Formats: sequence, structure tokens, C-alpha cells
Amino acid sequence: MDACIKCNICASYCPVTAVTDRFPGPKYAGPQAQRFRQNGQPHSPDHSVDYCSGCRVCNEVCPTGVKIAELNARARAQIVAEHGLPLRNRLLGRNETLGKLAQIAPRLANLSLHNPVSRVLAEKIVGIARKAPLPRFSESGTFGDWFQRTKEGRLKSDKKVVYFHGCATMYYEPFVGKAAVVVLEHNGYEVIVPPQNCCGLPLLSNGEFDEAAKYHHNNVSKMRVYAQAGLDIVGTSTSCTLTLKEEAPELLDAFDEGSNQLKMATWDIFEWLWARHEAGELKTDFRRMAMVLPYHAPCQYRAHRVGKPALDILWFIPGLDVRESRARCCGIAGTYGYKAEKYQIGMDVGAELFDFVMAQGDVGMTACDSETCRWQLEHGTDLPSRHPIEILAAAYGLYDLGQREVRG
Repeated sequence: MDACIKCNICASYCPVTAVTDRFPGPKYAGPQAQRFRQNGQPHSPDHSVDYCSGCRVCNEVCPTGVKIAELNARARAQIVAEHGLPLRNRLLGRNETLGKLAQIAPRLANLSLHNPVSRVLAEKIVGIARKAPLPRFSESGTFGDWFQRTKEGRLKSDKKVVYFHGCATMYYEPFVGKAAVVVLEHNGYEVIVPPQNCCGLPLLSNGEFDEAAKYHHNNVSKMRVYAQAGLDIVGTSTSCTLTLKEEAPELLDAFDEGSNQLKMATWDIFEWLWARHEAGELKTDFRRMAMVLPYHAPCQYRAHRVGKPALDILWFIPGLDVRESRARCCGIAGTYGYKAEKYQIGMDVGAELFDFVMAQGDVGMTACDSETCRWQLEHGTDLPSRHPIEILAAAYGLYDLGQREVRG
């Protein structure tokens, strides 16, 4: 807080401040307001901090390294502790629970969620925007079902890696996990998928720190044994891996040995693949892919501070014309853009990205490392969006991009 020099660089880069007056800017809602939350003073009466999307652009550009997004997240948690949480935010924070319930009857769950009547009712009763890009539950089983079903035929190797799939891959996008598994196996690694649960980021984003702590410590207890054994833990959800590495330990003050071991063992999947490339181990037997691919590195991915290894690896694929977006944010920001009062803000923030994609001409799809950003991209451009690991699996000849299924 005291490192803030009030330069307003964060405010000039903030994508939310640029499109709405409801958020006065990172400096005001963060370090400046924080001074009124110290030493027993009455808490800042300004609840505009809830309009911070948590995109972390302010952290990226701050010249003195103030962690403004974290200050705002803590302030939001304090508001929740004092005033409670609406039902809408409780629902949006529990992806794992919703996924488990939906798998009882996924087709019925999708029908219930994705019809005009239920969307209007959800907006009027709970406050979930009727136009927001809610994902569809997988109707062909979860990623866990597929992995268990094919386990006997999977690669066995002395080289092993642990896969953290996250809720989106488990319940909505099992094809992303399938693509990740075949890519890892193609590079000679046996994939271990241990019991795990939600990383807790949706809870953190909505100010439910106590509940998020339970999720985090559950993951630590389930996963630390692999970290202790010296195995790397890779994830395809860049938001999940950032949460395990940084957001959960820092926001929850979880600096115990187990949390630190999990943190140090966790990699985003392309960060890990790039390390294999630097060691001369990454296979580059790619097929030619003659296509233009607009690519957006999401906010959470940039927050890893490891460069853009997905982009670097995609450039190896012959014929693939990857065009990098410079947009600050897609606007969805996890669950932010699902909220009725924030939906249009999210779309206005995302316009910069949507315009970039449309300017690339006749393209067939986009690519992005974050699941919610992909759903927002599809919503804003009417084009399919793929995880870069799907592109890589297709380039290896292991995956059908159209059917989103592994080959063989």
C-alpha cells in the first residue's frame, strides 16, 4: 500500500475504468481506499471495489509493484464478511458442486440452464445475466470418466507427470483434458490424475475466503505427496495453476510447508512444455496446419510472469499463422461478466479483443488458455475458440479439432 506513488498509471490502463464510471480506478479502490481500512478506522464506505474485475492489469503496469488486485480482493472479502453474500455469488463460486449435481442428468441440466425462459428467470430472480456465455455440461461423461475408462491402455513410463484438470475440464470440457493427456504421452510421460477438487478461485473472486481455504487445503492434502516425490504438477486451466501457485497462498496467508510444496511443483502446461523444449526433449514432429489463428493470452496467464510459452510453441507448427492479440482483457474475468449488473461492462471491455479477431479476416477459430475467456470469445465473435493444447494435439496428429476427440 505505502509503495503507491499515486501516479495513476494503473487507472490509465484499467480496462474497467475505461468503459464505466462505476469503478473509480485501481488506485482509488485499492491503495488509496486501503488507508481507510487500517488501524481500526471505519472501513471505506465506497463499495465500488466490487466493480474491480480482478484482471490484474494494474499489477502488470504498476511501476512500484503494488499488488492492487490483491488489495481489492481482500477489501471485497471484508465486505462479504460484514454484509454477507448474495445467492447468485454463492452459486457462481461453486463450480465443482454444480458440476457434480449436473452429471446426475446432464441433458436435463443443460435444458434447464439454456432456454430463454430460465435465463430470464435467472436474471430477474438471482441476477445472472440472461445473455452471459454460460457453458454447457458435458453430456458424454466427465474427463474423469474417460480417463478411468481408458486407464489400462494409457502409456506407462518411468517419466511421470501429474495432471491438475480443474472443474472446467472435468465437467464442461473433457476434450481439453484428453488433448493434454495425449500430448504429454506423445512426449513420453505417463500421466497421473490424482483425486483433486476446485482450486477455489471462484470463491476467492467472490470474497468467500473461508470456503476457498477449505478447497485449497484439501488440494494440498491430496497433491503434496506428488510434490514431495519430485513430480511436476501441470494444469491446462491457467487460472487454476495461478491459484495454486500464487493467489490461494497469498490471499489466504497459506504459507505452510504443504502449500509451498504444491506451489513450487505447479506449472501451467505450456510453461512446462517450454521447459521440455529448452531441455531438448519436446517433440516437434508437427503436421502442417495451414490456417490463421488469432491468439489471446488471458490476464491470468500473463500474471504467471513466464512470458507467453503457448505462443512460442504454436509458432513451431508449420503453416500456422498465429496472430497475437494485444487486448488488455476479454471482459469476462471469471464470474464477473455473468453478473447482470456487470455483463455489459464485460462486453464493452471485451470489444477491443472482439474487434481484433474480426480484423484478421476469414478465420475459422481463435485460441486462448483460459476456459471462461474462450467462452467469452465465442460469445463476442461467434467463432469457436480452442485451448492451445488442442491445437498442439491436432498438430501431432493425435486430435480432431472439429470433433474435439482424440484419434485412435
